[in-house]
Amino acid sequence: MKIPLSYSFRNLMTRRLTTALTASGMALVVFVFAAILMLADGLNKTLVETGSHDNAVIIRKGSASEVQSGVERLQASIVESQPEVAIGLNGQPLLAKEMVVLISLLKRDSNKPSNVVIRGIDENSMTIRPQVNLAEGRMPRFGSAEIIAGKSIAKRFRGGDIGETIRFGMRDWTIVGIFDAGSTGFNSEIWGDADQLMQAFRRPVYSSVLLRLRDPNDFEKLKSRIESDPRLTLEVERESRYYAKQSEVMAKFIRLLGTSLTVIFSLGAIIGAMITMYASVATRTNEIGTLRALGFQKTNILMAFLTESLLLGFIGGCVGLIPASFLQLFTISTMNWQTFSELAFSFILNFDVIYKAIGFALIMGFVGGFLPAVRASKMNIVDALRAE
Repeated sequence: MKIPLSYSFRNLMTRRLTTALTASGMALVVFVFAAILMLADGLNKTLVETGSHDNAVIIRKGSASEVQSGVERLQASIVESQPEVAIGLNGQPLLAKEMVVLISLLKRDSNKPSNVVIRGIDENSMTIRPQVNLAEGRMPRFGSAEIIAGKSIAKRFRGGDIGETIRFGMRDWTIVGIFDAGSTGFNSEIWGDADQLMQAFRRPVYSSVLLRLRDPNDFEKLKSRIESDPRLTLEVERESRYYAKQSEVMAKFIRLLGTSLTVIFSLGAIIGAMITMYASVATRTNEIGTLRALGFQKTNILMAFLTESLLLGFIGGCVGLIPASFLQLFTISTMNWQTFSELAFSFILNFDVIYKAIGFALIMGFVGGFLPAVRASKMNIVDALRAE
């Protein structure tokens, strides 16, 4: 014979005030925990979706990012001749030789400087990245001092909108278009003619070579041939893996720091749940004795009170996820530790975050309710019935 679930639920509803206060404490902890997970997942999703599985990025061996890399023109020409490179409709290799540098721009809201990625592109750069679309204006004319800015740049930085001018590399550059790269990191970049930018920054080498694979399964062949070529000091990464690696260090740091803080905060919620359940046991001594007299075993009493505590945690978890879901409406920015540039991204609420948050709430409920449930189950029938 088991005590029905409705018994535990009714007991929580009977003590609405203490239930609400305890659940609110758990909800606050779950909100913080979910926000940390959403932040890390948003960062990871932004950088992972920046890359494509069908593309390969080639940078100098030992470089952590394009900013630190250098690919000589002769090396880029050798890469261009590889048989694994896809051929476009015009009969030319689908390959882009690009340059990446950092400049400092002022934010519109705070007027504080922040690093921004300037990417020198060529005619194939947009073709290889179908996720990037021109949202406003037009493409820059190659051979001129015209540039296009990502949607995030136009919104957040001074001089980043259409018709505005930015000065860097001892030249004035005019924004002629705004591109939308979806939820990728390209939205936090400015693009222009690679040759013009290389002249302005006096850089004789490219930063990277991006290419579309003829067959995605040919990646290992390309990687083996290029990395073993004595003329080249280059390494090859799938574009998706390249950008995923950029998010790993910071995402781990966010999760570690956030989880540590959440565990500390959760101690207060667990203590609150424990006090609530101990108070419940103390006020229901006669009731516990009656249940035992009716034939319910100690295990039934233990499970009933433990279920009550788990329900408390579940309610707190659900309540905490409600305000956390609204964080998806906000876009924040932080420094990409690999490139030292600003990266804008959004909070992401997915099933993984939901079940981890609910699971964390249930753990708080279990830990907070276990000892009171054990105490209730060990009560002597006679003593419990005599209690006033």
